[in-house]
Amino acid sequence: MAYKGTIGILTGGGDVPGLNPAIRAVTIRARREGYRVLGIRRGWAGLVEIVPEPGADNSECVVELTSEIVSRVGRTGGTFLHTSRTRASHLPRAFVPPHVADRYQEDINDLTPEVLRNLEYLGVDYLIPIGGDDTLSYAHRLHEEGVKVVAIPKTMDNDVPGTDYCIGFSTCVTRTMELTHRLRTSAGSHERILVIEVFGRYAGFTALAPALAGAADRCVIPEHPFDPRHLTRLLVEDRRNNPSRYSVALVSEGATMAGQDGMTFEKEEADQFGHKKLGGIGDQVSEFIKEYSAEVNAGRQINVVSQRLGYLVRSGDPDALDSIVPMAFGNLALDLILEGRSGLLVAVRNGVYSTTSVDAVVGEKKLVDVPLYYEAERLRPRYNTFLGKPLFIMTSHK
Repeated sequence: MAYKGTIGILTGGGDVPGLNPAIRAVTIRARREGYRVLGIRRGWAGLVEIVPEPGADNSECVVELTSEIVSRVGRTGGTFLHTSRTRASHLPRAFVPPHVADRYQEDINDLTPEVLRNLEYLGVDYLIPIGGDDTLSYAHRLHEEGVKVVAIPKTMDNDVPGTDYCIGFSTCVTRTMELTHRLRTSAGSHERILVIEVFGRYAGFTALAPALAGAADRCVIPEHPFDPRHLTRLLVEDRRNNPSRYSVALVSEGATMAGQDGMTFEKEEADQFGHKKLGGIGDQVSEFIKEYSAEVNAGRQINVVSQRLGYLVRSGDPDALDSIVPMAFGNLALDLILEGRSGLLVAVRNGVYSTTSVDAVVGEKKLVDVPLYYEAERLRPRYNTFLGKPLFIMTSHK
């Protein structure tokens, strides 16, 4: 069969619901338009590990996609192409594939020449990477090297610059609300304060949006270091005013207490993008609230339920929005390819599907605008700034 060209698609970084619908949308539309579609397995690792020789078994790195293959997985969560946090431009020597190990002997190696060679070997005309700012920052590097890139943003944190919405965010918010409401029964039964740690390394959208929807009384976000004494006073007041005698706080994993030296990490080991695994701020806050609560509760200590939601919010099937947006993003990516355009990030801006330069992903970080959307004194979202603002209260005004 004669194809118009070959499109490669990959998913990198953490999995989120909505990736498979995006892969499905790209594949079905591309095949209909006469393109061959190659699924690159395990993110950038697949492009690093390909052996560009006739007869080499590269089945662990790449698979040709058909409508029959993607139709079976389009309604499911995760990514059937699998994923990794491989950073091809900063690859530790232990991860260098054996067939090129003699050429890369440094502790950290830039295997971009191999990635470019492998893309050429596969005959990829356009590359569609789906990922967050880490994955897409390397896509930007390939764009600068001459690869025709059309990028799709995904991350539960919703912090990829250049777009109001990233695949996975809605399901994360939905899951956070569902799980928080379930945990209320235990908190209420025992008249406790409920502290829930949620995702959000640099940006607090995954705490702010559920709180905005009524999932919690208070939320603390990475953009605003908080006073734990003040948080305790507010939560004790909330508990006192609640007929069921409990209160709820959402704590972003990247949040910091005032005066704290950096974020709280679960372990010191960093991934290839330099990120240590976050975790533990929720437990720290819970212990502080328990110890300090007696001082603001007539001498009586209040017990605290501490829960880290973790992978529960990124597992399972996508919700409605994370089924619709990936479909639109995938088709928008194909529109651009059919027009011969590349070097772009598909996006939502002010509630409208749009595009922006892939340069945006290496620009200024996308964070919560605290003066506009966060009431720092009350540690909760602002409820008086909606007129003319984007749907998800994300950075279109900038």
